[in-house]
Amino acid sequence: MSVDATFRRALEQIAPLRTDEPLSRHTTFGIGGPADLYVVAESSSQVSEVVALCLRADVPLFILGSGSNIVVGDQGVRGVTIEDHARHLGEPSIKRNGEDRYLVRAEAGCSLAATARHLAFAGYAGLEWACGIPGTIGGAVVYNAGAYGGCLGDVLLRVAVAGEDGEREIAAADLGLAYRGSDFTRGRMAGQAVLWAEFALWPGDAATLRQRVRDYDERRLKAQPRGRNAGSIFKNPPDHPAWRLIDQVGLRGHRIGGAELSAKHCNFIVNADGATAADVAALMRLAQARVREQFGVELEPEVSFVGEGF
Repeated sequence: MSVDATFRRALEQIAPLRTDEPLSRHTTFGIGGPADLYVVAESSSQVSEVVALCLRADVPLFILGSGSNIVVGDQGVRGVTIEDHARHLGEPSIKRNGEDRYLVRAEAGCSLAATARHLAFAGYAGLEWACGIPGTIGGAVVYNAGAYGGCLGDVLLRVAVAGEDGEREIAAADLGLAYRGSDFTRGRMAGQAVLWAEFALWPGDAATLRQRVRDYDERRLKAQPRGRNAGSIFKNPPDHPAWRLIDQVGLRGHRIGGAELSAKHCNFIVNADGATAADVAALMRLAQARVREQFGVELEPEVSFVGEGF
């Protein structure tokens, strides 16, 4: 995609600019073609400026967190890709309305797992279930991340987002949070980027929380593959876990090209040997078709497809 030279100069004045940056370097899958224009924002204000510039110029915009939970197409992403490195984590403060809760604000580029682990070890409960989830706070808001019976919506109070008209705050209740989704994933927040999120946590025993984190770590290590992957590939249907349905249709360990439905946990696709986005998409379509044919259940992707070339 060609962009106006004036736009490029304006972008370079906000943050360093790279062209044709391979997104395979920036995704947990190790898959993805080039980003036309790629900037690394070191602050929320830089994110806001880039978002506003792109929206005013009608240039496509993609916000990249840690590169998990996505499959980037083999032909890459058009327009501008922002990698958000705004990572300030505030100190917990006591909620003032009499509830025994602590407010914590984290910028969107913070690691979700590191934030959850840090707060749990400091004796704040409510996010410890996220101690092993790859991704950023911003991505966790977008997908309403969850694990082990908890989800971000349980503790999220409000977020700030950047759009064409600057920054605004939105209450969690107005984000349409649902199982692994939100108004962001449904396209109702197109062109807007999460800047920070605020949580309400409660006091807990640090030793107990530390042990709980260790237990979650052990469960994750036992159950999930270590190879390059994007996390759970399908959402769990209401009555059956997705992995069990995939297993029952005989696809555990099945490969297409370099993509493999993991023999360890078959709701994970691993990049076993130079997988392409097209390999991943074909393997997902096969799993969906087999499960639909045998059980009449429609497997819904948990990962998002970004860019072109599937």
